Amino acid sequence: MISPENTVIGFVGTGVMGKSMAGHLLKAGYPLVVYTRTKEKASELIENGAEWAETPLEVAKKANVIITIVGYPADVEEVYLGENGIITNGRENTYVIDMTTSTPTLAKRIYEEAGKKGMHAIDAPVSGGDIGARDAKLSIMAGGDRDAFLAVEPIFNLLGTNIVYQGKAGAGQHTKMCNQIAIASNMIGVCEAVVYAEKAGLDPRTVLQSISSGAAGSWSLSNLAPRIIDGNFEPGFYIKHFIKDMNIALDEAEAMGMMTPGLALAKKMYAGLSEKGEENSGTQALYKYWDK
Repeated sequence: MISPENTVIGFVGTGVMGKSMAGHLLKAGYPLVVYTRTKEKASELIENGAEWAETPLEVAKKANVIITIVGYPADVEEVYLGENGIITNGRENTYVIDMTTSTPTLAKRIYEEAGKKGMHAIDAPVSGGDIGARDAKLSIMAGGDRDAFLAVEPIFNLLGTNIVYQGKAGAGQHTKMCNQIAIASNMIGVCEAVVYAEKAGLDPRTVLQSISSGAAGSWSLSNLAPRIIDGNFEPGFYIKHFIKDMNIALDEAEAMGMMTPGLALAKKMYAGLSEKGEENSGTQALYKYWDK
């Protein structure tokens, strides 16, 4: 049974979401070893008792459960399979949990390479953004062996409230693609609704009171539309990372012979914003597409 008494957790990636997630593990009493490319992003965790590691290799040598949440599939591949990577240098019976949104194909490869070394790999991307990470209310969608999932479930319970085992390796990442496809079209609707309310001379906040709890209700409408109205476009989730996710989903859908017109439109709109310098804004900055 995993517990703070027999587990050292390694955490790689302390960005917008990772910092809060790692903080919950510290508060629960787990010894924590952290690595991120910019050490300053881990300074608060280090001040609160986390141990700093210079490389993923060092994390692999010290931890028996390792969580990663980094930027792109290339980063995931390097962190796990590079010369200083977690699996390259990992120990038998270590649990490795990638919570990055990455490709199902890479998730399967990591699972296979981990298995060769007697390690247990789980792909467990999350949804909920900075708010979900901060409040430990993330949705966690997991793929891999069920026994491995059950072993690390106590850790997931410290990070989220909707934790679902989806199936074999890669299933978590496929589920996250479903999530991103749903969000992509929904964000267009959220932004259009706010713009429409403004052009109709309505108070958008009052409009939200009516539509957020009705059939139009969604997480994005409740949590991101107020940020739009406040002019707050800071990232809970970066546009550049959302474009990465949409590209993965488009590739996977194409491989299955599936048309995704809503996803394709959202990707085109976000790509246009990125070209205008909005790549580091939050996804709610899609509102700027209307350029009023």
